[in-house]
Amino acid sequence: MNGARTLLHTLVKSGIDTCFMNPGTSEMHFVKSLDDVSEMKSVLGLFEGAVTGAADGYGRMSQKPAATLLHLGPGLANGIANLHNAKRAYTPVVNIVGDHATYHHGFDAPLESDIEGLALPVSSWFRSVKSSETLAIDAAECVAASYGPPAGVATLLLPADLSWGESTGPVEPAIKTKLNTVDDSTIEEIGNIIKGEESVAFLLGGKTLLERGLTSAAQVCQQFNVKLLAETFPARLERGASIPKVERLGYLAEFIESQLANVKHLILIDTKAPVSFFAYPNKPSYLVPEGATVHTLASNIDDSVRALDDLARYLGVENNKVETPSIGFNELIDGPLKADNLANVVGMLLPEGAVVSDESNTAGIFLNGATQGCPPHDWLCLTGGSIGQGLPLATGAALGAKNRRIISLEADGSALYTIQALWTQARESLDVTTVILDNRRYAVLKMELDRVGADAPGDIASSMLDISKPDIDFVSISKGLGVPAVRVDTVQSFHDEFKKSINTPGPSLIHAILPEGMGF
Repeated sequence: MNGARTLLHTLVKSGIDTCFMNPGTSEMHFVKSLDDVSEMKSVLGLFEGAVTGAADGYGRMSQKPAATLLHLGPGLANGIANLHNAKRAYTPVVNIVGDHATYHHGFDAPLESDIEGLALPVSSWFRSVKSSETLAIDAAECVAASYGPPAGVATLLLPADLSWGESTGPVEPAIKTKLNTVDDSTIEEIGNIIKGEESVAFLLGGKTLLERGLTSAAQVCQQFNVKLLAETFPARLERGASIPKVERLGYLAEFIESQLANVKHLILIDTKAPVSFFAYPNKPSYLVPEGATVHTLASNIDDSVRALDDLARYLGVENNKVETPSIGFNELIDGPLKADNLANVVGMLLPEGAVVSDESNTAGIFLNGATQGCPPHDWLCLTGGSIGQGLPLATGAALGAKNRRIISLEADGSALYTIQALWTQARESLDVTTVILDNRRYAVLKMELDRVGADAPGDIASSMLDISKPDIDFVSISKGLGVPAVRVDTVQSFHDEFKKSINTPGPSLIHAILPEGMGF
């Protein structure tokens, strides 16, 4: 058995059944071996950023890793932006990068590069396979490493000659490291702070933003008047009617400072203390209020959900009923489509069990409020801030959360980074509704230009934030990539097309024309 087949069989034994790929010459034996390992579903992406973003979406929804297959350093480089987002989301990803044959190094071939140097900043684990004897063990340990804790991108570098050469055969799965259990003394310490007289806020992240963690947190917060907050861009947030509501931290530092004003004890659960996304003149980077004390109930290597359960039990509230949003009715009023009434339509029609990939950016400012009382659904956010995540994330989520409708809410500028993901949606017949929120601007950059204290932009600077000359025809692009598409500019037409899309199998795209700028 050659190394490629050994690798594939080991991955399958370790629970990996999906591989997103854009392979090259060094990976051809892996590709050939796919015919011999039917248990592995192979999914082709036309650009590596679409491949790595899809692996992120798959991992967030399935809570297990997919594999990627990338070609040498340049292929890895093309996928780094969405590996960065996956790292920030703590998504398990088995990132396989093909390399030149071991004996080919040193000849300075055109594709020679420092693959390790590229991989390390976005990887929680890295290993280069050194021999056919260790290949299977390396693969099994790569899978185990992707689970962490904390979970993350585990990168395995596979030289071509070890892929085509004979190997010793597959091995059994490696033992995964378990999450730590938070000790009773920490539970008691945090519980006593909560029972004290000073103001307290919870800041949740990671798996605590799924229903079980939210329920335990809400039981505590409602009983003891603790403020319940979530990190700004959660990897996955379960929300909607019947699930406790949590307030997300704002994007702007001023909003976060307001949300945390007067808090004396900030308790972190599977997240970090808040900082500003960027530095601004005469504004703080660290956003914990002066005089407040930061405590950690559980970090990302701890069983944070169990810690919340234990805390609720210690405080005697584990059986308390929690408040949840009720399903509301949003009235449909026709007129020109704007960011607020688009959000209203999404709130009216979002189906139960939907998974929302949200990269709507500035034009999506009203979506959170408009969808809070929808039937239960998942919301996936731009965790690392590297745009071009939304369409690939939706693609992978559709494979990781089978039989659920995926809603991809996508800003026009961000969509163009990885628009190739639409082709994969068509090829795989994925149930994805894509809505392009088109305000013909990099509107967030216009806002940031003002906030960093730059002078008012002139014609040249303004043109660098304007993507309307020429206007981009997303309907033609989408159809050219195999996804049916329509253009809408009124509330009624958006309502009708969105409703049709979410009830029609397969992918489709709605090009929603909003006012220029913020879309308001």
